[in-house]
Amino acid sequence: MSEKVYQATIGLEVHVELATKSKMFCGCKNDPHESEPNTHVCPVCLAHPGSLPVPNEAAIAAVLTFGAAVGATPATYSEFDRKNYFYPDIPKAYQLSQYAFPFLTGGSLKGVTLTRVHLEEDTARSQHDKGDFSLVDFNRAGVPLMELVTEPVIHDAVTAGDFARELQLVLRTLGVAKAQMERGEMRVEANISVSDTEGVLGTKVEVKNLNSFKSVEGAIAFEIDRQVDVLKSGGSVSQETRGWDEVKLRTFTQRSKETAKDYRYFPDPDIPKMDISKHIAFSRLNDIIIELPEDKRKKYSNLGLTINTSNQIVADEFSDTYFSSVCKRALAAKLPNEVVVLAANYLTSDLLSIISKGVELTLTPEHFLELMQMIHAGDITSRVAKDILTEIAVSNEHPRTVATERGLLRSVDTSALMSLVAAVVTEFSAVADEYKGGKVTALQFLLGQAMKQSRGSADPEILKQLLIEYLK
Repeated sequence: MSEKVYQATIGLEVHVELATKSKMFCGCKNDPHESEPNTHVCPVCLAHPGSLPVPNEAAIAAVLTFGAAVGATPATYSEFDRKNYFYPDIPKAYQLSQYAFPFLTGGSLKGVTLTRVHLEEDTARSQHDKGDFSLVDFNRAGVPLMELVTEPVIHDAVTAGDFARELQLVLRTLGVAKAQMERGEMRVEANISVSDTEGVLGTKVEVKNLNSFKSVEGAIAFEIDRQVDVLKSGGSVSQETRGWDEVKLRTFTQRSKETAKDYRYFPDPDIPKMDISKHIAFSRLNDIIIELPEDKRKKYSNLGLTINTSNQIVADEFSDTYFSSVCKRALAAKLPNEVVVLAANYLTSDLLSIISKGVELTLTPEHFLELMQMIHAGDITSRVAKDILTEIAVSNEHPRTVATERGLLRSVDTSALMSLVAAVVTEFSAVADEYKGGKVTALQFLLGQAMKQSRGSADPEILKQLLIEYLK
């Protein structure tokens, strides 16, 4: 009898703190990471009697902009609801969210279909490790929180992780959120079910508050294996909410899973209903032209970059900005694609390596591109290029000026190179004799010494031929 085949089905819920200047329903500064607790608070976000919430238009505009980027359908009619489930870290003990009429429906990202995107307010930050009591910091209470829900169309942990990474990139590209997972600005929850029957979903288990891509993939992979083991042993999976232990690398039970009726949603009577089509951001959606990460990857691939290099550039904020500027200048000057590829390779290896050492970069894209053109034209060797790059990274001098003043332009003067060859063979006569005696690898040593004495400016191929001729 053949062994049963189990299929996992995964849907994600992602909460993202939006990078607006003020909170979602009041004018308090949106700075949840303020070191001094409870400094950005007011009667509205502290729920004083008689205070009234006013929706943040910038937050609504950010959500609509995101919707345009992922092909979602913006709502015309929308409203905010009260989510009446006890929150110990929200002053009014309920959350302002959206239920039946979210701002966005549909759309897709990284091949994953979206169900909806809505706005709500974040909770305060609780601390339970200071003693036999809890502390609450309300700086985060009321911060605009965008919640995205996917369709249950993901079937493995890697796809889920890739989706979360792409979402973070898109949010940063649009400028609507920093989405720093390590600071809680982007939090992922995974709904996972396993079934042995095709087209039938198993019992759903939610894993809460995953705050790194590694945790997203690890928790989903573990939970799939756990549910499969339960089913194989003849048991049944319980519908529940679980957490992720990053030390033990396993999920653990937190509480039984709530349903929508447990939250007792009803429209908030203090916030007027909204016709989003009258919002200024709605009228500008068709004018939004933003180059998304996937668009950049395709463009870079067409220019000749490898997939790995393209991904590395797009995923790093500095590299993405710097290389985009280099590309614009290269295309405007109608430079060959080979120059752009050189720029990408030197950026992702040498330039990033220099920056990683704490160097304050002053090198402009123009001078960096000039160096790439010199390499492509054969004016300097790759060895010289690396040395010049290290120097001009902090000085921003013209690379050709540096190469000329240091005598580093590629030397093809055979008479001068022959003198250099003679000097090297004389200095290392014992190695030269080894080569003459049949030790072929000795030639590489002599070539290295000759290149060293030329400070990398000699053409290595010409130098090699001159060495062979001289040693004959």
